Amino acid sequence: MKPSTSIQDYLKRIYELTENGQPASTNDLARELNVKPASVTGMIQKLAAEKPALVEYQKHQGVTLTAAGKRAALEVIRHHRLIETWLVQTLGYSWDEVHEEAERLEHVISEDFERRIAAALGHPLRDPHGELIPTADLKMPLDESTPLSALRKNQSGKILCIKSADADLLRHLNELGLTPNTSIEVVDYSPFDHNLTVTAGKRTSVLGLNITGRIFVEKK
Repeated sequence: MKPSTSIQDYLKRIYELTENGQPASTNDLARELNVKPASVTGMIQKLAAEKPALVEYQKHQGVTLTAAGKRAALEVIRHHRLIETWLVQTLGYSWDEVHEEAERLEHVISEDFERRIAAALGHPLRDPHGELIPTADLKMPLDESTPLSALRKNQSGKILCIKSADADLLRHLNELGLTPNTSIEVVDYSPFDHNLTVTAGKRTSVLGLNITGRIFVEKK
């Protein structure tokens, strides 16, 4: 059976929190899902008891996805990112408007509808924010991007993706011209506050870690 909306939300958040290879804590999940830690613990225990189990959980050591849990998470992530792409390319939404719509629709579209969207869009590799779209066989393509925060003076790259659903941040980056496929160069770095001064086209901006940690680039 298809997992419930609540379970899909948990699996998706666990996937996102464990992309760095570390288990997700109950406190992190509670913050991301805006629920109480006790509720998270109860849900995790339920997911671990599923047949097959969707997560592996040890008290005080965090939670990770099993193979079955990862496939279920990647399915809803694929739905989400294809829907965002469809909304932008077909219905004229801007990239800062699509997240909430996709959050609702990702749970209800059929697999046939997903296949038709993908085919109509030409099987895109990335969504409007540059995030990689899981393949039809539910594999996440290799991500070789580097956070902008890791670049230093005189280094350059091309923006691949913005890892944020914050509409205000996305509008701000759009105003600065910092969008996917834009070439940028770091012209200065402050070791005291880790601010980067970057140029994109004819525009120069000073960016703090809260922004440079969310912009991922292909280094040149």
